[in-house]
Amino acid sequence: MNICKTFGIYVAICVLPLGGCSSDLLGPSDPKEQVMLGDQYSDGEGVPQDYAAAAKCYRLAAEQGNAEAQNKLGVCYAWGRGVPRDTAEGVKWTRLAAEQGYLHAQARLGSMYEAGSYLPKDYAEAAKWYRLAAEQGQKTAVLKLVSMYYYGSGEQKDFAKAMKWARVAADQGLAFGSYHLGLMYHTGGQGQPQDLAEAVKWYRLAAEQGERLANYKLGVMYRDGQFVPQDYKEAVKGFRMAVEWGIAEAERDLGAMYENGHGVPQDDSEAVNWYRQAAYKGDEKAQFDLGRMYANGTWVPQDMVEAYAWFSIAADGGYVNAVKRRDDAGGELSPEQLSKAQKRATKLLEKYGTKKK
Repeated sequence: MNICKTFGIYVAICVLPLGGCSSDLLGPSDPKEQVMLGDQYSDGEGVPQDYAAAAKCYRLAAEQGNAEAQNKLGVCYAWGRGVPRDTAEGVKWTRLAAEQGYLHAQARLGSMYEAGSYLPKDYAEAAKWYRLAAEQGQKTAVLKLVSMYYYGSGEQKDFAKAMKWARVAADQGLAFGSYHLGLMYHTGGQGQPQDLAEAVKWYRLAAEQGERLANYKLGVMYRDGQFVPQDYKEAVKGFRMAVEWGIAEAERDLGAMYENGHGVPQDDSEAVNWYRQAAYKGDEKAQFDLGRMYANGTWVPQDMVEAYAWFSIAADGGYVNAVKRRDDAGGELSPEQLSKAQKRATKLLEKYGTKKK
């Protein structure tokens, strides 16, 4: 068996696909070349795809201390690709790579600690490894830190740290970072003053980068006239871009624009349609609005049983105004109708009661 290197690719001649890398003189001995050959086997590039051969190549390089190979061997064991699945071995090789400073292994180790997969859940350790990877520019780790510090995953919320890493993410061209900068300027908190001008700036950038939630937030600001002049048509534009991605809040608010004739011709049928779509995704306000449409007989036939059911699941979801409307609707029902309405509410709650984000 001979191996020749052509344009940076190892080409196997004779029987290399049967054995892949080997520790004798028949295969490459340089760890970087072993990783390259392993990648070829893993991807089926120039040789038949062979995960076992890839794992052999990665092991030879990993045992020589190559961090990239250690990380890839860790993935092989974690997924059972080319080797028997062995999570302990997966963690072992991932940690060896991470301790050498290999950024992708550090990010993977952080995700293991955050999710509690293969390792006990430990948010402090997760943040530690994410920081090490993020400081080397690993994008996934940067986004994880934004999320952990903004939403308080395991650690207390820390807007200063969330903003720091959101800026790093934004500088990397990541819409998630721009969007969260917009959120933090929009809401303020933890010593961060509200700054609507900055919020609009970052929402716009995030929207240009493809973040649909930023389109929704811009729509809200145009609807309410927050820093920007009130403009219902611009609000509708933002909501429409967001609903393309199934964002429940945007569907609900677009329904309200149709019900009120703001930025679009007044159209109750469209209002009901958008309220229903958002209600099915578990949005409590949309469930309340759909119940209101049934209670009033707006475009749909008046149906107090259906109204009671939708008010009930909205109330269960924490929408305070729904409690009184549910009780009022129940007061108009006979005992038989009320029993039917409660059964209907139970079915709706099972299907649509949990908000899907």
